[in-house]
Amino acid sequence: MTKLSVNINKVATLRNARGGNVPDILKVAADCEKFGADGITVHPRPDERHIRYADVYDLKQIVTTEFNIEGYPSDEFLKLVMDVKPDQATLVPDPPTALTSNAGWDTIQHQQFLKEVVEKLHSKGIRVSIFVDTNIENIVNAQKTGADRVELYTEPYAANYLKNRELAVEPFRLAARSARECGLEINAGHDLNLENLSYFSKNIPWLKEVSIGHALISDALYLGLETTIREYKNCLTKEG
Repeated sequence: MTKLSVNINKVATLRNARGGNVPDILKVAADCEKFGADGITVHPRPDERHIRYADVYDLKQIVTTEFNIEGYPSDEFLKLVMDVKPDQATLVPDPPTALTSNAGWDTIQHQQFLKEVVEKLHSKGIRVSIFVDTNIENIVNAQKTGADRVELYTEPYAANYLKNRELAVEPFRLAARSARECGLEINAGHDLNLENLSYFSKNIPWLKEVSIGHALISDALYLGLETTIREYKNCLTKEG
């Protein structure tokens, strides 16, 4: 069954907007797990505008499911990840000033760099996922870096879902099949929500994990965190 990893960056953004420790990131992470989340995802950025580096160290002490740290593999990021030793590191290509991750790696151009990063992370027993689009060449070359998984950047699927969901999902089915044939496991994330997740999951039955933050936290404002996590988990088990 596909795992749901809850990205709690938006919770940290809310905390940082006022100062202090409300909402408490550690309590939210623990509650997400209690309510059924299979993992916790964070994406610390150099400016610490949401998750802070100190949060990552603290979360490592309390997360009992899978811990996934996303980020651009700068020296500072790699030091953090290799200190904390999460279950998974997801490598994204966005620069430090980016508002959000909005593109996958060019794994041909950056293959040697990524290979060196993957080797470092593997030396600490950390599973590595590389953020990619549906370009088959990028997926094939992601495998050549030694990565364990790819995370498919799903914003194009979400943007086109209401127009034609069959056409929207087709590139992702082909990309996922290619990844599987290369021996890569498959994650997905970006703009997946209660409306489009079930159909995506149905069409990629070998999906290992989805990482969802913005939509899930937004839904939780209306539905409550426990109900929201349950609804997202339901999307991963029912037909779309």
